[in-house]
Amino acid sequence: MSKEFVERRDGSFYLIGSRVPLAHIVREFQRGESPEALRSHYPALSLEQVYGAITFYLGSQQDVEKDIVEREREEDAFTAAHPTPPEVRMAFERLRRQTVSRSS
Repeated sequence: MSKEFVERRDGSFYLIGSRVPLAHIVREFQRGESPEALRSHYPALSLEQVYGAITFYLGSQQDVEKDIVEREREEDAFTAAHPTPPEVRMAFERLRRQTVSRSS
């Protein structure tokens, strides 16, 4: 019996029953994250779903990579068209410095 974990929706791949794009799981997996770590990053997913997503990717790498390239192109275009306001960027930088100084 085969169980499906990934579907094509809105022109991209997503994990069934979630709003998590397959591209996010794949990129983190490619950076060396374990399935267990990925599961902790996406608490709405089960470990079975994470493994299913990775299995789907490994079996359909060409299609998934093409989808990821297109998704990244769209995200880059959106970011270019909607830059972060300077005051927000400064606030994030302050928070980052505070977090770093607390952990030191």
